[in-house]
Amino acid sequence: MSIKVREVWMSILEETKKMLTAYKIRPRRRLGQNFLVNEEILDRLISYASVNEGDSVLEVGAGLGFLTERLARISRHVIAVEIDPDLVRVLMRRLNKHKNVIILRGDILRIASLPPFNKVISIPPYSISSKLIFWLLKKKFDCAVLTFQEEFGKRLAAQPGISDYGRLTVAVYYYAEADLLDFIPKESFWPMPE
Repeated sequence: MSIKVREVWMSILEETKKMLTAYKIRPRRRLGQNFLVNEEILDRLISYASVNEGDSVLEVGAGLGFLTERLARISRHVIAVEIDPDLVRVLMRRLNKHKNVIILRGDILRIASLPPFNKVISIPPYSISSKLIFWLLKKKFDCAVLTFQEEFGKRLAAQPGISDYGRLTVAVYYYAEADLLDFIPKESFWPMPE
């Protein structure tokens, strides 16, 4: 079974590299562009959120659209937000056949209004992790599955009395529940994060 997973993983990695080359795009570290290239993990994120045909899903940092495309097949709507204009161009071309996908270009923290959504699935850049959490806490939705660096995830889900417990943890627990669901190895991203 691991051989099959590796073959799938390699194909999504190869597709990522081909798309970036075709569009003359280089991943920008300052924007936190590390693309998730493990198909099994993309599917697990969707499964954790129990996405179904009645859901409207917000995806922050849509990248090349691998997660977006999967969400479009099984949900009512996908609101894909991407700040990089080059990646927005890729998304527009790649996802134009999916009439249930709304692509918005911009910084999620500054977009004035969004269509309604009831779920969030996102692999956001590390640089906006805290700001994104506080932004989301002001919104109304049923469930969010977010991928963060391990240290940040531990701070979100920390229990009182643990060193990771702090202002962020208190804010999250006041409005929501937080659980660590999975660990994603850095080899599942390209380019691999430091």
